[in-house]
Amino acid sequence: MEENKLKSILESLLFVSGEPIGAQKLAKICGIPKNEVKEAMAKLENEYRDARGLRILSGNDSYQLASNPENSKFVNQLVSGELSADISKSAMETLSIIAYRGPITRIQIDAIRGANSSYVLRSLLMRGLVGRRETSDIRGYLYEISFDFLKYLGIQKISELPDWETLSKNDKVATLLTLDEEAQ
Repeated sequence: MEENKLKSILESLLFVSGEPIGAQKLAKICGIPKNEVKEAMAKLENEYRDARGLRILSGNDSYQLASNPENSKFVNQLVSGELSADISKSAMETLSIIAYRGPITRIQIDAIRGANSSYVLRSLLMRGLVGRRETSDIRGYLYEISFDFLKYLGIQKISELPDWETLSKNDKVATLLTLDEEAQ
């Protein structure tokens, strides 16, 4: 694969992922050997060092796109504004999906919502309303409701949510998630 095309693809994958992604997974997605991914990522890391707003973080054979630490003052203003603001409709939607269908992966949340949920999940994690834990495979994290969420609503168990028994077992959603897993 041509070098600039590969770097473009890797950059897109890191942006959309919003979370660390392993070199092995990137290689599988791109259909190339892992060493080619590592070489391209090393070149991208160097390119991002030159007065750019983003950086590529690397460690343990994984990579993530992050903001430049020199811009932290401005990023903090945006993030603190998010945390003090009311929860957006997309965050409420994502929170509902996690509450009624969790634990659930980001990919499954995206399939239900029909939109990328990385930014919303980050906001919910920062607010302490959801938690995440690693999955046994390489597909990322499982998102679940936090104890702070339960405390905020004044309930002891997730099953105390309105219509939880019916909505947590919705056949249409189960079918959608099954179709999404088969497509992967």
